[in-house]
Amino acid sequence: MKAHRTIFLAYSTLDGFMEDPDGRGGTPNGGWMFKHGPEVVEGDKFRLGDLMNTGVMVLGRKTWELFSTIWPMRPDDFSMKMNRIPKLVATSTLTDLGAFKNSSRIEGDLFNAIAKQKAERDVIITGSASVIHALQRQDLVDEYRLCVLPTILSGGRRVFEADAALKHMRLASVEKQGAAAALRFERSAATS
Repeated sequence: MKAHRTIFLAYSTLDGFMEDPDGRGGTPNGGWMFKHGPEVVEGDKFRLGDLMNTGVMVLGRKTWELFSTIWPMRPDDFSMKMNRIPKLVATSTLTDLGAFKNSSRIEGDLFNAIAKQKAERDVIITGSASVIHALQRQDLVDEYRLCVLPTILSGGRRVFEADAALKHMRLASVEKQGAAAALRFERSAATS
C-alpha cells in the first residue's frame, strides 16, 4: 500500500519569506514573484503532475479567496486541473465556496481532517502560512516543494516560523526554472 504524503508548495524569497508573492495582498513589497519573468510562474512549476488528479488541496481562507479569482477564469490545462482537484478550505468565516469548483470547508479540527485525507490520498498545501505553520508545529509535513527566487525581502510571513524546531530533510531534487530554483525536500529516514 502506498504511503500518502503531506506536501507543501510555496514561492519563497532567497531569505525565506513567502508573503504576497503576486502583490494582490497589498503589502509594500508585494509582487516580488513577477520581477523575474514569466518562466517562474507559468504552468506546473511544482511538478505536481498526476497529484492534481489523485490528491486533495488544502488552502487557508486568504489563499482560497485569491485562487478563486484566478484559476476559474483560465482555460489552460493546468488551470483546468486546479479547478477539478478537490479543495478543503481552513476557514471559520467563509460559508459560500461556490466561486471555486470542488471547494468545501474543513469542518472540525484541521489535523483530523488532514489525517483522514492522508489515509486516502496525498494532501497538497499551497501558500496558506497559517495552515502550514500549524502543521509544521505538529511535524506533519512530509515534503516541501519551494520555488526560490533571487529576491531578498527582509520581512513578512516566512516559510518557517522563527522559532521552528530543528528538522532535517533530504534534498530530493533541484531544477532551474528561469531565474528561480525549484527545490524538493522530503522527510529523511532519520526523522520519519
